[in-house]
Formats: sequence, structure tokens, C-alpha cells
Amino acid sequence: MDITTIVGLLLGLVALGGGFLLEGGHLSALLSPTAAIIVFGGTFGAVTLATPFEELKKIPKLLKIAFTYKPRDPMETIEELVALATTARREGILALEEKIETYDDEFFKNGVRLVVDGVDPELVRSILETELSFIESRHEKAVLPFDQAGGFAPTMGIIGTVMGLVHVLGNLSDVENLGPQIATAFIATLYGVSSANVIYLPLATKLKSRTKQEVLIRELMIEGILSIQAGENPNILGQKLKAFLAPNLRAPKAEAGEANVETT
Repeated sequence: MDITTIVGLLLGLVALGGGFLLEGGHLSALLSPTAAIIVFGGTFGAVTLATPFEELKKIPKLLKIAFTYKPRDPMETIEELVALATTARREGILALEEKIETYDDEFFKNGVRLVVDGVDPELVRSILETELSFIESRHEKAVLPFDQAGGFAPTMGIIGTVMGLVHVLGNLSDVENLGPQIATAFIATLYGVSSANVIYLPLATKLKSRTKQEVLIRELMIEGILSIQAGENPNILGQKLKAFLAPNLRAPKAEAGEANVETT
């Protein structure tokens, strides 16, 4: 469970509602079913229109990633690569074949398999970098619905407000209810702007951060696999791969809790 996603979402909603209450407002004044239908229904409709069905099907999976995904520790990857380099130095590259199926990451397994098969290093790099490029491309497409919702929602809010004001202006004779009706009309704008900036855009940013983390792991794998193929010293390999990480991430996982946090 990613506690930051849950805490951030709750904190944003509580801050908005709490600030309104401190000004003397009542939460019931923020409830408007018609505004919710216009803003959320309109936003989802626009996103559905703008997004291929294949990408829409991924939204539940993306939400699961945003709320429950636990990123892989890059130091674990470095330690695995150093262990493979040690085995290759002692027993030869072919000895790595027995270890391929012990890993659950297909990208990693494919890279090691290419090395064991004796593929030219430049071709190995080309294949892995091409695969990584398409992973990034797929992830960018997957995040688009959240980015689009963040753009459409405020506009839908304005549309809802305009529709509400049209209704208000058509009933100017009802002076007593004029103020509440105008206030209700602006609830749509509130829904649109707040949902975009508290839900949709932050989720898109979180998913993009996940992609960057995964890309970093893949880059470590590419450099490590090619270094193993080149027969580099395992200790030198470890030091080289740690250079990819911020100083506070370079301690082994078991020691990370005891180490002092360094500046990035």
C-alpha cells in the first residue's frame, strides 16, 4: 500500500472541506447532484471520447498501481547484477543460464539470455534500449486519461456554472432564491477545479513518477548486463551502477534504515 497516495488525497479533500467549514460554511452547501452529473459525467464522457478503448481498460490497473504499487529497490537490482557478474567471472558466461529462470522480471531475463546466447554487445544494447523505449511509450499512453481528465474537468465546471447561471437569469423574478441559486451554480466550477487538482493531475504525476522509477531500474539492468558481458570486475560494476542513484539510496536495504540520510 502506497500510504502517500492515500494520505495526499485525504489531506487535499480535508483541507478544502476544513477551510470551508472554518469560514462558517456547511458541507451540505457543497453538495449538488446536478453539478456532479455535469462535471464528472461530462469529464468521463470527454475522456472516453478522446481515449482508445484499449487504454480505458487499463484505468483500474493504473489506479491499483497508484494506490498499492511498491517500487523495486534499485539496490536489490544492483546486488543481483553483482552476484551474476561474480558467477560469470568464476564459472563463465554460460553458467548464468541456470539462473535465468530464477528471476521474475522478463526484461532482466531476456537481457541475460541474450548475453548467454552470445549476441553481439551492440545488438544486445539496441534490443534492450528499444524495449525500454516502448515501455516508456506505453506508460505515457496509459497515463493520458488522467492528464486529459485534469484538463477537461475545470472546463466542464465552467460549463456547469454557465448552465446554472442561465437558469438563474431566466428566473430573476424569484429574488429571494437568487443568492442560493447563484451559489449552487458555482458549485460546478468548484467540482471541476478541485477534482482536477486534487485527484486527476496528482494521480497522473504519481504514475509518471512510477514510470521514472521503473525506467531507472531498467537502465541499471542494461548497463549491468552489458558490463557482465564485457567481463568487468564485480566490485567495479557495483560502484558504477551505484552512480545512477542518489547518495541516500546507495546503502543496502538492510542498512538503509540505520544510515544517515545524505543530501541528494
